[in-house]
Amino acid sequence: MAEKEEIEIEDDFVADEDDGAAPEAPVEVAKTNLTKRRIIDNLLEERRLQKQLNDYDFDL
Repeated sequence: MAEKEEIEIEDDFVADEDDGAAPEAPVEVAKTNLTKRRIIDNLLEERRLQKQLNDYDFDL
């Protein structure tokens, strides 16, 4: 069996309902979220490809 990778999830996201305090750098937050999303997508793609490789019948 293939080794299972554990994905670390950061729990430091806090949803603010306060409309009076606008975030100072929404572009940086969006970039950070996009970067995290790309990292997760890459990990999932790598896992999918590893599964395909493990399931591939090399004795064709």
